[in-house]
Amino acid sequence: MTIERLTALHEARPFKPFTIHLADGRAIRVPHPEFLARTRSGRTVVVVEPNDAAHHIDLLLVTELQTGNGSRRRGGRSRR
Repeated sequence: MTIERLTALHEARPFKPFTIHLADGRAIRVPHPEFLARTRSGRTVVVVEPNDAAHHIDLLLVTELQTGNGSRRRGGRSRR
């Protein structure tokens, strides 16, 4: 499911930034679709940060894909 979910987030139009959470506790932000590249098999991705640091990620180590800014609304009435 992670490969399909990652593909959906990466190819979404309009694109919305998302965060990849890893088993070792790291969280890697993908601010734009051009910052992420997928291998043909789809099992490995590379995320490049704006400072040119690169993260090679085996999708078997991904624990969560998080959209939005990670904050949760608290209390009050829900908006509809």
